[in-house]
Amino acid sequence: MLRLNLSTEPRWLDLGHGVRLLVEPLTTAIMLAARSDPTIIAAAAVEGEAAHSNDDLARIVAKAVARIVVKDWEGVGDEDGKLLPLTPEGIDALLELWPIFEAFQAKYIAGALILDAEKNA
Repeated sequence: MLRLNLSTEPRWLDLGHGVRLLVEPLTTAIMLAARSDPTIIAAAAVEGEAAHSNDDLARIVAKAVARIVVKDWEGVGDEDGKLLPLTPEGIDALLELWPIFEAFQAKYIAGALILDAEKNA
């Protein structure tokens, strides 16, 4: 059974290591907007031996989605421990950290991918 969460309110997503992101619900509109991200368009245009691996594409898509849906964060600081403001560059840097990327994929993006896979079965 498919369980719908009809809430449109952002929710806090705990990624571990003291990091939390305030994210909007993942919707079709967000996924379509992410597809229009210049980094995804550039990655899709690459062909042949220089083509991106599935892992590269997963990272690129996760960053594009995160730049759209993340509205706030907690537990992200600079080298001196000073809290950093939320920026697109900061989101990209945060998702370069393997445990954070994995948690974002598993706890946020995976739900949409599982439904997409079931649809194509």
